[in-house]
Amino acid sequence: MEAVLKAWKTSRTIYLDFINNYTAEQLNKIPDGFNNTLIWNIGHVIVAQQSLIYRGSNLPMNISDSLVDLYKPGTKPTAPVSPTEINELKSLLTSLIEQTEEELKSGKFVTYNERMTVTGFHLGSLKDALEFNNYHEGIHLGYMMSLRKFV
Repeated sequence: MEAVLKAWKTSRTIYLDFINNYTAEQLNKIPDGFNNTLIWNIGHVIVAQQSLIYRGSNLPMNISDSLVDLYKPGTKPTAPVSPTEINELKSLLTSLIEQTEEELKSGKFVTYNERMTVTGFHLGSLKDALEFNNYHEGIHLGYMMSLRKFV
């Protein structure tokens, strides 16, 4: 579990670097040939993690329904994300790791709803979901590395 959390923290540090090193305009730009933005990818991985880990464990997610509606699978940017909202996402990138880590240690996660992801991964346990979350975040990091060349 320690390796999974370490990889997740490293991934989130890289996401933070995008927020810290790109302007709001760059974070919001949809380059030709793409259908989303740097900041949409960041919001999406936050929502996906909460859904995979918390919803999958029958626990309430630690984000607003409006955030879920903006960044859940199948969505795309509909308006620029404001600097205030960018700062909220920046804060969530790290605070949700700390919260999840504490709740893992405290035994809050008791059950997990076995399921198949849209991409065909079988998630039979919380451990599977945590590992898949890292894989998912890696995919979106790859998208962002391509996107950044055009913003």
